[in-house]
Amino acid sequence: MVTVTLSVSNLPGREDRKIKHHDVIKGNVDFPENDQDIVIIKADGLPTYHFAHAIDDHLMRTTHVIRGDEWLSSIPLHLQLFHELGFKAPKYAHIAPIMKNDNGNKRKLSKRKDAEAAVSYYEEEGIPEEAVKEYLLNIANSSFENWRRANPDQKMDEFELQLNKMSVSGALFDMVKLLDVGKTVISRMTAEKVYEESLGWAKRHDAELVKMLEDREYALKVFGIERGNKKPRKDIAKWADVKENIEYMYDEKFNQTSHEYPYQVINNKEEIKKILTLYLEKYYDVGNDKQAWFDNIKELAGEMGYAKEVKEFKANPEQYKAHVGDVSTVLRVALTARTNTPDMYEIMQILEKDRIAKRFEKAIENLE
Repeated sequence: MVTVTLSVSNLPGREDRKIKHHDVIKGNVDFPENDQDIVIIKADGLPTYHFAHAIDDHLMRTTHVIRGDEWLSSIPLHLQLFHELGFKAPKYAHIAPIMKNDNGNKRKLSKRKDAEAAVSYYEEEGIPEEAVKEYLLNIANSSFENWRRANPDQKMDEFELQLNKMSVSGALFDMVKLLDVGKTVISRMTAEKVYEESLGWAKRHDAELVKMLEDREYALKVFGIERGNKKPRKDIAKWADVKENIEYMYDEKFNQTSHEYPYQVINNKEEIKKILTLYLEKYYDVGNDKQAWFDNIKELAGEMGYAKEVKEFKANPEQYKAHVGDVSTVLRVALTARTNTPDMYEIMQILEKDRIAKRFEKAIENLE
């Protein structure tokens, strides 16, 4: 088959003349006119992208063509082609590529070099689809973050994406920021939603987590801690984080693990033993509401020579061993082997006295 081309003699373009073009994202740009002959049908009968673009977008009544900025230099050719065919050219919006920091140098995110360039990566890591979309909207339009802050409960579809507010230069891919968005997205979910999503991901990737989630009622209690509040928990960024974040709530997993118990300020062994023993014997009451529960910890602190209020300790540090927050840390660490957990009152309500007592015993044994 004969290759069909546009004859250069029939083209009005001249290299010494320029065209002015307004790109929806890049703004006003100047180019030399196209004076190059182009192939529109290849020898095998298939049209080239240039020809297919003009014909398809004309027939589909396309108003805006959004594509990577590597095509920006083809604007003179495509505008000329639309003109020669007697078609109205669409508006063009050329998007800058997403960049990556590679040992201090910026380069284009590569599907061959970078795992995060593949959709499968996000599924395997368990990063929620909504989080990925919200992150991409954030780097697409700088105004999205403020909009989301002002509209935390609205669907992202209600945000008006404006092409003219997209960055002219490539945004730098930030995994830390993406995971932070993931925490916010998951924090807005109900316990039931978190359970279903976690279980669905675990069935594909983590058999041990599936086993942990067999007791649905208990798992919902665990996922329900600090959920639905004005300031919900933000400890889970992706479904791959779930097991590590909840395993201390499962006795079998907790008891199988060797813990270091980072007590921090109060680290005297006898003092720790006394706090744990006295709390269970005198101050723990499963029927307490949250305020009464914390008041009891204050009383425990006062009995043992610690400030009942942090501000009291700061005002007169020489009068106290430490303060109520440090006593709470001892209880938290003995209970979970962690210094940072969701609300300890809710954790205790789920574990109840017998399980709390066994954990305190384990913590005391670890001090020997």
